[in-house]
Amino acid sequence: MSDNGNLPSGKPRIDHLEMRGITKRFPGVLANDRVDFDVRAGEVHALLGENGAGKSTLMKVLYGMYQPDEGEIRLNGERVEIKSPVDAINKGIGMIHQHFMLVESLTVVENVVLGLPSSRGPLTDLDRASKRIRELADFYGLQVDPDAYIWQLAVGQKQRVEIIKALYRGAALLILDEPTAVLTPQEVNEFFDTMRHMVKDGHAIIFISHKLHEVIDISDRVTVLRDGRLIDTCSIEGCTKSSLAEMMVGREVIMKPYRAEVERGAVRLALQNVHALSDRETPALRGVNLEVHSGEILGLAGVSGNGQRELAEVITGLRQTTGGQILLEGESVTGRPPGELTARMLAYIPEERMKDGMIQAFTVAENLILRDHHKEPFSRSGFLLLRIIAEFADKLIERFKVKTPSRETPAKSLSGGNIQKVVLARELSRQPRVLIAAQPTRGLDIGAMEYVHARLLEQRQAGTAILLISEDLDEVLALSDRIAVIFEGRIMGILDCAEATPERLGLLMAGVESETV
Repeated sequence: MSDNGNLPSGKPRIDHLEMRGITKRFPGVLANDRVDFDVRAGEVHALLGENGAGKSTLMKVLYGMYQPDEGEIRLNGERVEIKSPVDAINKGIGMIHQHFMLVESLTVVENVVLGLPSSRGPLTDLDRASKRIRELADFYGLQVDPDAYIWQLAVGQKQRVEIIKALYRGAALLILDEPTAVLTPQEVNEFFDTMRHMVKDGHAIIFISHKLHEVIDISDRVTVLRDGRLIDTCSIEGCTKSSLAEMMVGREVIMKPYRAEVERGAVRLALQNVHALSDRETPALRGVNLEVHSGEILGLAGVSGNGQRELAEVITGLRQTTGGQILLEGESVTGRPPGELTARMLAYIPEERMKDGMIQAFTVAENLILRDHHKEPFSRSGFLLLRIIAEFADKLIERFKVKTPSRETPAKSLSGGNIQKVVLARELSRQPRVLIAAQPTRGLDIGAMEYVHARLLEQRQAGTAILLISEDLDEVLALSDRIAVIFEGRIMGILDCAEATPERLGLLMAGVESETV
């Protein structure tokens, strides 16, 4: 352990960093409005806010990616200018992005030293770097093999590499952006142990997360932004998920959606021994068996990259199977095109809403009729009936509370939450019999999540058979009647919601066989 004024990196630690009166404008948008924020050595300071609240902008100012229009940054009492990420790193500020910045084909040590000068001039010094990485790994409990290739590592190990990379460069302050989004519950616990170790040894940590229970668990203080303004900074003691959510949104938020009793009906979607390949022509699904009944939500839990995307695409006709059968209401639809499945009242909320859920250049109204634009009531004899389309679009915009200047606004101009509402409005207005919802709240803030959850539960009550594919374990537990866990393309187990716990699901997500759980 380090007991002097320096961290193991040998660089002086950051005792106190202050951002005073930070204002940042973009054309037509005031992203940060005179925001004050500070963080001290030895603490975790959480930064909360809805999407568009100004969190990312504020952190990009701190990391030198943006320059503030007004305000100042003070480091250990002295005013500093941070003109670039390199400048930030040289001042001891590191940032771990939600999407890892690693080169898959390189080793851990090669990723860590990438872009840094060698201590041996034109010769590499990977042996010295490996020794230093092992020292950091031992000191902080971040066990990782410096010689392993990134593609060989699990998600949690990749995150450790990102942290080691920042520490190797001398980071005394770490900005962590949604660091637990892709981790199993067990990996989250290990990650929090690392954070506590780092804080104990003098690091300052800024923690950005939508998961309020994690904020309460790990943070010392919390700052909430709303519409670019500072709402409050307070000690985490006495805070609850409800009080934090209300500060973020400006109104009371229903934290646990009400799941009414619904009688489970017949099987509407069945997968029998389904196999499929990934885009790399490697096995992605390995004998998947699932059944989804009317009036139920079957949640599919798993760490990212274990076959979830391929499963959704196989069911919706976007990817061919290499074995097995898919049955829709008892009839095989294996290999049928997406249009035929749509006609059979299969609805799909895709994982990539901007790429697969809509056409960005089309208007809101045009996106709302994408599925059925070619038939009545929207067209007749090959001509679109514009008045009927306009009335239909206005009705859905009002019903689904889509915030848009008008129905003629290009979809690409909307926020992520409102884009998702357009996709929901289009898919659910067709009164589907089966719904595939893939990552339906990914990237959404707590207010938009609350809305999406309510709509899914409405569909369940209406008798729709819903397959909910989500990497957010809290979401799966809150909405599902049964939970299936997928690992490396196999279903590890299916649990009733009453017997599912984060710990039990986490073991299955890590590949532990169901008999031992």
